[in-house]
Order: sequence, then structure tokens, then C-alpha cells
Amino acid sequence: MSRHVRDAVSAGGVVFRGQPDALELVLCGRQREQLWVLPKGTPDPGESLEETAVREVQEETGLVVHIGQPIKVIDYWFSADGGRVHKRVHHWLMHPAGGNVADHDHEFDVVEWVSFPEALRRLTYPGERAVVEAAAGLLVAPP
Repeated sequence: MSRHVRDAVSAGGVVFRGQPDALELVLCGRQREQLWVLPKGTPDPGESLEETAVREVQEETGLVVHIGQPIKVIDYWFSADGGRVHKRVHHWLMHPAGGNVADHDHEFDVVEWVSFPEALRRLTYPGERAVVEAAAGLLVAPP
């Protein structure tokens, strides 16, 4: 019996605000599971990765966002439906243009603005910590 392997993709972003010495970003959490993640999701048919990233971030955070430069693609493996899945997640820098984190969708219990150091402490997955570190590097790098 062979196990099938399939590819999966999702897209999301690091929504940030503030100045280089006091940057904050948005994290999505499920308190019961002690899970903290970046907002992201799966493309709808015909949707580009950039369109997916903006839509998913807006739905999951309650914020209206504008997409900026790409940050990093992370990949990982997991098991599902009797097979192995190789997932690639594309991330972009994003800045808020309106909305409120209190208006996030039902997928998460809480959506919060936190400092970059606090995000690195809270994030559940090492790959997402690497995305935040890369984002911080892009935001504080000299022009």
C-alpha cells in the first residue's frame, strides 16, 4: 500500500504598523489550543496568490490591508487523508488601511497587535518565526 503525496499552497502576510523602533504586527490565536499564527489561507479557484493573501488576511484579521513586497515562502510536510502533504505558504508585507481586529472572522478566538519581539515569543511554528524575522529585517533595513 503506497501513500499518496500531494502539494498544497496558501498565502498570507505580516500586517505591520509603527516606526522601525516600535513596530507591531497582527497575530491570530486560538486560546484553547494555545495556538498563535500569522493570517493565511487557501486560494479560491482563479485567484492569484497575492489576491488570496489580501482576502485571507482581511477575513482573518478584520483589517483592510494593502499588500507590499514578498517576504518569504516557507514549506513543510504533514499527514492528511491517508497521505502526505507538502505545503508552501507565501507571505507578503502588508499595512493596514482601515478596519478593526475586533471584526475578525470566527476562525480565531482573538486577533491582536503585538510587538515583533512578543510575536517571536508567541508564534507556535518555527517557520512563521522565520517569516517575522525576515519581515523585521526588511522593515528596518536602510533604503
